[in-house]
Amino acid sequence: MRLTRFTDYSLRILIFAAAHPESRVTIKEVSDYFRISVAHVKKVVLKLVHEGFLVSVKGRSGGFGLARPAQEINLGAVVRATEPDFGLFECFLSGNTCAISRPCGLPSIANDALAAFLAEFDSHQLSDVTVRPSWFTTERREMRQPIRKALSA
Repeated sequence: MRLTRFTDYSLRILIFAAAHPESRVTIKEVSDYFRISVAHVKKVVLKLVHEGFLVSVKGRSGGFGLARPAQEINLGAVVRATEPDFGLFECFLSGNTCAISRPCGLPSIANDALAAFLAEFDSHQLSDVTVRPSWFTTERREMRQPIRKALSA
């Protein structure tokens, strides 16, 4: 299973904001640090504000920050709010044309797997994944980062 970039960016933006609890963060700062287009960051921030995870202030000295403490922002809630669907198979989506949808047992297994996946996110808060503010420097961003490997058989 793979989450969308939108969810990935949402989590990164929340982590960035959590590292700066005493100040407002700007879209430009996030865009520059993560090398994500300003348009993408704006779209994600607007969604996170709409969902109540961030608050924003417009104007010259504006920016955004967490709407509540990091320990009160549940990662499962963020994933649910930012993922467009959890259609793991065609039969989960509108316009399903799979000829074996009625007798197939895969959907129930997929639903169990999805429930376990989301339950793990539900068991964690933003505060569990925050990064020290000192990490958000140009030198750190330029460091070679490890490629994480997903579990496999």
